[in-house]
Amino acid sequence: MALLITRKGEVAYVMVGDSRHIWIPDLSKYRLGPGRLKGLRCIHTHLDGEPLSREDITDLVLLGLDLMVCIQADEEGTPGAVSYASILPNNRGGKGWSVHKVPDVGQLNVDFLDMIQSLEDELARTPAGRSLEKKERALLVGVTTGPGWKEETLLDELEDLAVSDNIEVVERVVQRIKRADPRFLIRKGKLSELVLRCFQTGASLLIFNSELTSAQVKSLTDATELKIIDRSQLILDIFSRRAITREGKIQVELAQLQYLLPRLATKNTAMSRLTGGIGGRGPGETKLEINRRRVRERIARLSSELKEIKRQRGERRRLRRTRRVPVISIVGYTNAGKSTLLNSLTQSHVGVGNRLFETLDPSSRRLRFPREREAIVTDTVGFIRDLPESLMDAFAATLEELHDADLLLHVVDATSPRLEEQVRTVETILKNLELEGISSLLVLNKTDLLPPGEVRALSKRMGGVAVSAIHPPSLRKLTDRIESLMWPALSSDAT
Repeated sequence: MALLITRKGEVAYVMVGDSRHIWIPDLSKYRLGPGRLKGLRCIHTHLDGEPLSREDITDLVLLGLDLMVCIQADEEGTPGAVSYASILPNNRGGKGWSVHKVPDVGQLNVDFLDMIQSLEDELARTPAGRSLEKKERALLVGVTTGPGWKEETLLDELEDLAVSDNIEVVERVVQRIKRADPRFLIRKGKLSELVLRCFQTGASLLIFNSELTSAQVKSLTDATELKIIDRSQLILDIFSRRAITREGKIQVELAQLQYLLPRLATKNTAMSRLTGGIGGRGPGETKLEINRRRVRERIARLSSELKEIKRQRGERRRLRRTRRVPVISIVGYTNAGKSTLLNSLTQSHVGVGNRLFETLDPSSRRLRFPREREAIVTDTVGFIRDLPESLMDAFAATLEELHDADLLLHVVDATSPRLEEQVRTVETILKNLELEGISSLLVLNKTDLLPPGEVRALSKRMGGVAVSAIHPPSLRKLTDRIESLMWPALSSDAT
C-alpha cells in the first residue's frame, strides 16, 4: 500500500499494488516550480524487509516529491524499520539525495515540514533563484552509441546554438547507450539523474542533441514535467528570433509548421475531445483533426506566397543576366564571418554578430574592382551539420539564388577546431543542392588570430586564400584571385 499526503496532512491518494510494484497516478495538477517541490510525500510499505529501492529513488526525483518513505511490514502487518529519502540541493558525497533509517516509527523524531522548508529555501538559492535575468536555464544531453569524446565535441556546437538563443547552459551530460530506448531514448535511471541536476541547478529545459520522435517528446515531458526540445527545434527557434523581412518570416513559419504537423498526434491530449455542434452529423471533427487541417491550410498559403517570392526573384535574376553583371555568392558554415566579409568587400553595413545564425535574410551588394569591373555579391544563410530538412525545404527559394552564381566564395573559420568537418558539411550541402558544378574559392577567415607560420601551412594544405574580414588590407589578395577567376582574359593581359 501507499499513501500520497499533502503538507497539510491530507491524504491525496491511496494506492494498492502487488508485492513488487505500486502504480502512482498522474500528479500533473500538483505543479513543480523553481525552488519548489511537488508538495506531496509518498509513504508506502515493503513486505520483504528490503530498504528503499532504486525505483523508489527514481520516483522521488522524477516526480519531485517532498519525501519517499518506506515502512517495512511483516506478514501480520506489524510495522518495522522506517527509511526515508529526500533530494539534496547539491551532489554531496556523489549523490543527489539522502537516505535515513530508524528501527521503528517510535524513534522517528523529525520535523518534516521544517525539513522540507529548509530544503526548498536552499533550492531557491541556486543561481536560477538568485538571477534577475529572464534567461531560460538548460541542461544539454548528448546520447551516443559511439565514443563519448566525439559527442562532447558535438555538444560544443549545441551549446553555441543555445547561447545564440539566449539560453543559459548550466550543465552538459553525455550518455553512452547500446541502443536507443523507444520511449525515453535513455534509461529511466539516467533520466532521473538529469531531473535531479535540473532541481539542483534551477534548469527548466532539457535539450537533446539527438532527433526526438513525437512519442519520445511526450514521454519525456510527462515523466519529468520539464520542457523537452531537440536540436532541430532549437535551430527553428533561433531562426524565428532572427527573421526580420516578410520573406524570412514566411520561410521560418513554414519550417515550423512542417516540423509541427507530424507531432500534432501527441501534442496535447485535450485535442482529442469532440467539438461537434448543433446540426452537425455524427460526432464531428476532433480538435486534433481541426488543428491538423488548419496547419495544412496555413502551409498551403505560405507555400503559395513563397512561390510568388520565387517568381519575383527569378525576374530580378533575369534582369541581372540581361545586364551581364556577374554574381558572387558567399556560402559557408554559420558564424564563419560571411556577413563581415561582405561588409568589408563592399563597404556596406549588414548586421553582424559573434553568434550562430546572426544573418538569416539574404543580402546583395555591388562590388567594384580596381580595373573598372563590377559584380553582385550575395550573402546567404549559414549552413550547419544535420540542418533540419524542413528548413532546407523552406529556404529553397533563397538558396535557389546560388544556382545563378558565377563564383562561390566558401568562407570558413580558420580557428575552428572542427574546420575540416565544417568544410565537408558545406560541400555536402552544396552537392545536395546540385551546385558542385559552379566554380568555388575557399576563403580562410579569421587568420589574424593564428600564427603566420600556421596560416601559411593551412593555406597550402587546403588551397585557400587567407584573409581577416575585419582587416580590409588583407582582402587585396582575395579580390585579385576573384578577378583572375571571373575574368581570366583580363588577368592574362595584365601579366
